Amino acid sequence: MATDTLPTRGHAAKRLSILDAGARAFCREGYAGANIDMIAAEAGVSRQTVYNHYGDKDKLFAAVVTEITQRCNARSFEVLASFPDQPTDLEKELTCFAERLIVNCLCDQDGKFLRKLIQREGERHPHLFASWRNDGPGKVWSALAARFARLAYAGYLDMENPDVAARQFLALVNAELQMPALFGEKLENDRLQETAACAVKTFLRAYRKREMHTKEPAHLESALRG
Repeated sequence: MATDTLPTRGHAAKRLSILDAGARAFCREGYAGANIDMIAAEAGVSRQTVYNHYGDKDKLFAAVVTEITQRCNARSFEVLASFPDQPTDLEKELTCFAERLIVNCLCDQDGKFLRKLIQREGERHPHLFASWRNDGPGKVWSALAARFARLAYAGYLDMENPDVAARQFLALVNAELQMPALFGEKLENDRLQETAACAVKTFLRAYRKREMHTKEPAHLESALRG
């Protein structure tokens, strides 16, 4: 039996190494194709160390999904903290926000891991990914909806249902990323910026507050008087 290649690593470092190796293996090989020996070798630990930390492959897979979801959530809320609550240029500032969301949350390594895991294993592990949906996107949707509601209250947006608007915003931001992600294509920065700008323009066409005209055109004014 192999021994840990880096015996000086502490418990937390070994745990993180196993989780990261597990994420790579499950994404690359699928749940059925990955095994504990493969993950242990990739993590640089012994097979027994993996069992000591997680017990079996099922528990390791669940731990991988939970860990990556939590890391994605942490980054998502860091980006949400930069949401333009009092914008001077709504479109520009919302586009910059969308860019940060794409770069730091959707196209980073953990975001790619989650996307691949869901594509590969979502149907076979519905209960596990139902929990992911509630603990991951569900929390982000609610937090983003609250921010859109504040913009609507301040007169920047016109929307009846901020929850629906938040989901639509994220769907628009994701729309141009789905196909490249499916084939492992890496998008350049200018393409990511274009994606963010397009998503925000489309979103604001639906929800930007329209200016009310204080005076009707002359021909309408005459018709109304007549």
